[in-house]
Amino acid sequence: MRRLYIEHITTYQYRNPVILRPHRLLLRPREGSEIRIESAQLAIVPAHQLRWQRDAYDNAVAVASFSEPSDRLVIDSRIWLQHYQDRPLDFVVEEQAVGFPFQYAPAERLDLEPYLLLLFPADQPALQRWLPRFWRPGQVVETYGLLDAMNKAIASEFGYRSREEPGVQTPATTLTQQAGSCRDFATLFIESCRYLGLAARFVSGYAYSPMAEYGSTHAWAEVYLPGAGWKGFDATSGQVVGNDHIAVAVHRHPESVPPVAGAFIACAPESPTMRVVVRVLEAQG
Repeated sequence: MRRLYIEHITTYQYRNPVILRPHRLLLRPREGSEIRIESAQLAIVPAHQLRWQRDAYDNAVAVASFSEPSDRLVIDSRIWLQHYQDRPLDFVVEEQAVGFPFQYAPAERLDLEPYLLLLFPADQPALQRWLPRFWRPGQVVETYGLLDAMNKAIASEFGYRSREEPGVQTPATTLTQQAGSCRDFATLFIESCRYLGLAARFVSGYAYSPMAEYGSTHAWAEVYLPGAGWKGFDATSGQVVGNDHIAVAVHRHPESVPPVAGAFIACAPESPTMRVVVRVLEAQG
């Protein structure tokens, strides 16, 4: 078991007071058999009302509503948790899914349909050129081996590039440029899986690195494997997800789960400055 401390502070500074519209916050990790939250603190400036709710994906969503204008918005999240995923490769896939290709059971496929739909249908030609190196029609390969090979190929052959622009690159763009951010790599991996008929979804959260003073928000993919459930693959590192990954939100679409989303109303054109500080540390004691 690993104990982790996560600090995520987002600050918006405006030149003049603005009217803040409700902000949607995805900052609380997903609890379950692998993650238990010991303590969570969420401080927000200015004065606000906070409402917690669950969305259709069972993500914990905090909605902050504001009643007075302000020239500053600070969202300060601090979380202590226990992470029990010490053996990420310790899972068993049902016999019929060990080899690829395979078919999901009809009842499961009905539930998985949103995670099988291509997000970028126009990018199929680019995927058709890239994927034959891993699998060709008529072949039978190990399912995990296929996923591991795609995951490691993106991590080892593509250049990581931090991007401040919102949204994600299309898979074709990532393949052409051979570069992207973590969310771009996750999107390429997800779209490749769906093209092959494997249910996949986007995960946003945090990554812990013992060598780094500061942590980071991070993104990766999960693939549904019968018998094992949703298993995480990080195409930025080429690793299977373990106790250095802390999932906050999952969604079928990679642009739907930013940590902070909201709007403001200003009397004049306004371009706020934003500062984000994230620390993910191993907690002592």
